[in-house]
Amino acid sequence: MSVLVYTESENGKFKKTALEVASYAKAVANQLGTTVTAVTVNAADTSELANYGVDKVLNVSNSALDAFNAKSYASVIKQAAEKEDAKVVIVSQSADSKYLAPILAVGLNAGYASNVMEAPSSTSPFTVKRTAFTNKAFNITTINTDVKVVGVSNNSFGLVENSASASSEDFAPTLPESGVTVQSVDKATDKVTIADAEIVVSAGRGMKGPENWGMIEELAEVLGAATACSKPVSDLGWRPHSEHVGQTGKPVASNLYIAIGISGAIQHLAGINASKVKVVINTDPEAPFFKAADYGVVGDAFEVVPALIEKLKAFKAANA
Repeated sequence: MSVLVYTESENGKFKKTALEVASYAKAVANQLGTTVTAVTVNAADTSELANYGVDKVLNVSNSALDAFNAKSYASVIKQAAEKEDAKVVIVSQSADSKYLAPILAVGLNAGYASNVMEAPSSTSPFTVKRTAFTNKAFNITTINTDVKVVGVSNNSFGLVENSASASSEDFAPTLPESGVTVQSVDKATDKVTIADAEIVVSAGRGMKGPENWGMIEELAEVLGAATACSKPVSDLGWRPHSEHVGQTGKPVASNLYIAIGISGAIQHLAGINASKVKVVINTDPEAPFFKAADYGVVGDAFEVVPALIEKLKAFKAANA
């Protein structure tokens, strides 16, 4: 009986979330006195998983799974769980995993706890701590079913290196028929993605227009960060909707979130509240964001940001 973890990959490479859920699975396996088995889909090189405690890898290679389909992916993980007699199945809280996890739980007749942020406080009964009310509160949940599905909140448990000697095995599950056909998938390939970013630089209407976004992109480049924006900015067409973060956009759980010219509407704050350190730059000292931020700068972004970029470049040059 092994703890099973689904490790997501993109273009054959593992996402940061895959390594985080592998780390979490190892912690659970240690508590249960068992091993960790990872199931991968079209991953090019699985050796990296051994650095995070994975003992066995089930490799699924199938061109029919090149495009994500929740029903198909849930079926793959279900069959892997049944093969390994896994009683605990770990997934991330990426957009894809949030979609497939309920389907997987139904297929396994399992209880599902989402947004889990810590290793179980108890395994008998199986009890986990979760975030609730858009990260404003915590919830202690006990899963009483024989099989349990756990969704680990992004950037909550962290990456924990725990070297193991992982064996590898090809796995060819049966794919269910699906009425969904993916025509095309368009993704930005030259930028850090919001989901995987350690740092996010976000801006709002305080930038006054799309022509002023150059300094936001420059700051992001210096920091190795992803760029994001508030909902009004994407609605106005200044930035693509893929960069819209907040309750109605993409959730952000970065280590550092820098908000420039964003007042801090409640919907925006709800979507970025899981970020560990929040910095706001705004001319209005009464902007709601200042109440939620860890650090704040009252000032004109057109003066503060260029000065910040200059200082960061000087620091990087001095420490090169």
